[in-house]
Amino acid sequence: MAMRLHIIARGKIGRSPEAELVDRYLKRISWPTKHTELPDRGGELPGSDAPFKTIILDEKGEQLGSVELAHLLERWRDDGVRETRFLIGAADGFGDAERAGADRLIAFGKATWPHLIARAMLAEQLFRATSIIANHPYHREG
Repeated sequence: MAMRLHIIARGKIGRSPEAELVDRYLKRISWPTKHTELPDRGGELPGSDAPFKTIILDEKGEQLGSVELAHLLERWRDDGVRETRFLIGAADGFGDAERAGADRLIAFGKATWPHLIARAMLAEQLFRATSIIANHPYHREG
């Protein structure tokens, strides 16, 4: 069974070019996907009865290559994890308690990216990771 890939982001993406990119990549993914928006402040994370892992996109996170991300998701899926949540924070990011509660912190390099672009980059990386797992030729390394 495929694991759900759930992007949970603070702020509204609206009808923007970035939103079109997010939708385009999420539609290409053969695994179940979900994209949830929360207000910039407040709002509760969605509940779940199924086991899930949480990855926070954070400037203090490790820089995973596409193949490493694919292997991580594949391992979690094979271990019975039903959902992986990818959290993108508001302008001020995440606090220490939120970081400590995550299963993994990842960063898209040392540069600071606008949150809307980070969503599109994440959606593309999730498509790439699932393509790698499926041995699809989309990803070319080397």
